[in-house]
Amino acid sequence: MAQERTGVATFKGNPLTLIGPELKIGDQAPDFKLQKDLLEAATLQDFAGKVKLISVVPSLDTGVCDAQTRRFNQEADSLGDQVVVLTVSVDLPFAQARWCGAAGIDRVLTLSDYKDHSFGEAYGVFIKEFHLDHRAIFVIDQNDKIAYVEYLSEMAEHPDYDQAIAAVKKLV
Repeated sequence: MAQERTGVATFKGNPLTLIGPELKIGDQAPDFKLQKDLLEAATLQDFAGKVKLISVVPSLDTGVCDAQTRRFNQEADSLGDQVVVLTVSVDLPFAQARWCGAAGIDRVLTLSDYKDHSFGEAYGVFIKEFHLDHRAIFVIDQNDKIAYVEYLSEMAEHPDYDQAIAAVKKLV
């Protein structure tokens, strides 16, 4: 049975239960299987040798998630080719594609955790009550070690964009 963590996250002040471990700097990044579309999946190995900035959002169709993804898309231009910026949500892949097209998102790769929640459970962000992934940021180095992590205590708040970008720039 997966680990349940309580008392670490809320949504508008209401407590949430997160499924999975709390990852820390220096931990080996867990593998995952996320959907690029309904047929094709992506794993951690697909991004081997690159610095990975993983922005986790509950749903692209909400204000904070929209702003978070747009901000990292804008920042991606300055990070170079050795960095991949991923946005993970439980939105269906075709909804992610529609949102990216409408928002002009072209530097961030959106991946969906809708199918088996392997990312959410491996990274400790799967919300038991909502079956969504909780807002978090992970920076993973070229050797798949976690170099930066931010689990937001309140799901409706923004992450620390500047700290996440600084963590990426230390690695390239």
